[in-house]
Amino acid sequence: MSTTSTSQTTPRRATITDVAREAGTGKTSISRYLNGETSALSPELRARIEAAIQRLDYQPNQMARGLKRGRNRLIGMLLADLTNPYSVEVLQGVEAACHALGLMPLICHAANEVEMERRYLQLLTTYRVEGVIVNALGVREETLRPVGSGGIPAVLVDRSVEGLVADIVGLDNRAAAELGTRHLLDGGFREIWFVVQPFEQVSSRRLREAAFREVMSTQPAAGVKDAQGHTLVLNLADPLQTERSLAELDRAIDAANSHAGTVGNAARVAVFAANAPVALRLALHLKARYGADWQARVALLSFDDPEWAELTGITTIRQPTYEIGYRAVEFLYERIEGVQTTARDCLLPGELIVRASTSR
Repeated sequence: MSTTSTSQTTPRRATITDVAREAGTGKTSISRYLNGETSALSPELRARIEAAIQRLDYQPNQMARGLKRGRNRLIGMLLADLTNPYSVEVLQGVEAACHALGLMPLICHAANEVEMERRYLQLLTTYRVEGVIVNALGVREETLRPVGSGGIPAVLVDRSVEGLVADIVGLDNRAAAELGTRHLLDGGFREIWFVVQPFEQVSSRRLREAAFREVMSTQPAAGVKDAQGHTLVLNLADPLQTERSLAELDRAIDAANSHAGTVGNAARVAVFAANAPVALRLALHLKARYGADWQARVALLSFDDPEWAELTGITTIRQPTYEIGYRAVEFLYERIEGVQTTARDCLLPGELIVRASTSR
C-alpha cells in the first residue's frame, strides 16, 4: 500500500514591487497612486497601474502604509467589564462613530483586573494606536505615562483616573443619584439602602454614593422626617462578602416589616442599586428569599436600564450609553486631529424610568 503526499503551499501575496514590475513603472509611482496623488501621474500610467493591481489582486498593507505616514487609523478601547450591559451599549456608540470617522477600534477587555488593564495599555502603545478610550477600574498613574499628556491622546468614559488629565464623557452621576434618591423620598420611603460595589477606586461609584448621602443628610432641612440612608458594599467578586452583605440587608427588611406589623408602603425598604449587575444580584436574592411577590416588601431602583428591568417592572435611571460612546470617539478624533484645549467634561443627564417597583 503506497501513500502519495501532495504538498500544498499558500500562494504568495503580491507586493508593491510586483505591481510596479507588472505596470512597467517604479514603486514611487505605485505609492503615489495608492496615496491618491494621481495628479502627478499620466492617465495612461494610472490605467496601467489599476490594471496591474486588478490582475495581481494586490491588497496594500494598510498597517505598514499607516505607520510610514504616522497614521494607522487604529484607536484602542480599554473596557473594565465587557459583561456589563452598560459597556456593550457604550461600545455600540463607539463602533458607529468609528465607522463614520474612518477609524478602527481595537477592543481590550480587562475583566475588572488592574493587572490586565496595565498589560493592555502597554500593548496598545506597542501597536502605536492613534488614541485610546479608557473605561478603567484602577489603572495606576505610572501605567498611564504613555497616554494623555504623555503623547497618545486619551478620552475617559464614565470614570476619571488619578494622574491622567484628559477629556471625560459620561453620565452626570451626581445629578442622577440625586434624581433617584429624591424619587424614593417623594414616594414615601423612609429607609433607603444604597447598594454599591467597592467604590474607593472608581470615581463614578464614589460620586453616586456621595450624592446619595448628601441628599439623605439634607432631608430634615427639607421638612422630611425620620428618613434614614444606609450604604451597603456588595463585592460581587467575593461570594462570602456578598452573602454577608445580603444577610445584613435581609435583617433590615425583616425588622422594617416586623416593626410595621404589616406589609405596606410604610414597611417597605427601598434599595437603590448603583448599577445593573448589583441590581440583578439583589433581585435574584430577594426573589429566592421572599418569593415571587418580593416587591411587596422591597422597592428596587437601579442605575442602568437592562432589558430584564422592564420585564420585572424595576424603576431605573437610564444612561445615554450610545451617545456616551459616540461622543467619546468624536472627542478623541478631535484630539488626534490636533485640537488643543483644556481637558473637557461632557456629563450627560440620566432619565428616570418609573415602573411598578417604586409605586405606592
